[in-house]
Amino acid sequence: MEQPIYTTRAHVFQIDPSTKKNWVPASKQAVTVSYFYDSTRNSYRIISVDGSKVIINSTITPNMTFTKTSQKFGQWADSRANTVFGLGFASEQQLTKFAEKFQEVKDAAKLAKDKSQEKGDTLSNHSQESGRETPSANQAQSFNGTDDEKISFSPEAAQLKSENERLKSVVEQSNTTAKKYETELQTLKESNARLVDSLQESSANVESWKKELTACQEESNTLRKKIAELESECNEANQEKQKNAQLTVRVKELEAELQEKEQELENLRRQAEIIPQLMGECESITAKLKAAESQNKELEGRLEGLQMDINDSRQKQGNMKGELKKFMDILDGKLDELHEFRQGLSKLGVDN
Repeated sequence: MEQPIYTTRAHVFQIDPSTKKNWVPASKQAVTVSYFYDSTRNSYRIISVDGSKVIINSTITPNMTFTKTSQKFGQWADSRANTVFGLGFASEQQLTKFAEKFQEVKDAAKLAKDKSQEKGDTLSNHSQESGRETPSANQAQSFNGTDDEKISFSPEAAQLKSENERLKSVVEQSNTTAKKYETELQTLKESNARLVDSLQESSANVESWKKELTACQEESNTLRKKIAELESECNEANQEKQKNAQLTVRVKELEAELQEKEQELENLRRQAEIIPQLMGECESITAKLKAAESQNKELEGRLEGLQMDINDSRQKQGNMKGELKKFMDILDGKLDELHEFRQGLSKLGVDN
């Protein structure tokens, strides 16, 4: 009966049978990978199941080797399955623990194989010894017959009797050992038959695995196409996200502008509340303006009258200036005449 002895989780890969280089994913996600021990067959296997599909069924043999190819990836070759399995772990610690368990199971498988070989050799040796001891037993039985009765009173008869007893015990032990080895041989034959059945089953599974591998490859190609489509859709989604981000920024700007407009509207509402007061003030100002206009017209009329008076005054002043100039000219002439008169009087006084 098989029992799990160690379990972990990893991404499972198989080598591409056509190129022998590229890895082909055997699982869409991380799956459970377990070591199983079969106490009946004394064998170890690595088994992994993805849903209802068996993706790893590898029997550990002493000549297998688990190789770490990176910090989180390891692989081993299975000649019976004619493939190479690869495991991708989430951490380096998980990979190290799996590798240590692989070496431990490998050593245990080697020890079980060595013990099996030792049992086979021992069984062969005991079979040969049983063949050699059988004549002695027949000889001992001859001493138990009438010959023993004939010489029962001689000293040699006692020695032969004791020797006979010893040979009987040896024969019984040999028979017991032979039965034991026959049982073990039968068990080995049954195990061998089961191994043959398993080998036939594995051979039959190889074809189904090949078909499944082909189906997996086709599915992988389909998934790759879907991935390419999803990547293109993802790019479109990223562009949409960028547009949405730009629209979000624009919406925020518009919200800010809306808040400013609302603030302006609130200010206008507040101003609208004082419009009646302003209208009253405006009417009073209009009345005052009309009164001022009427006063202005009166003042303009007065100003025109004053301007006419000023013009008349200027004209009169000009006339007065002309008359004053004439008077000054006449006065100058008179003064000149008076001066000549004085000079004449002076001359007359001198002459007198």
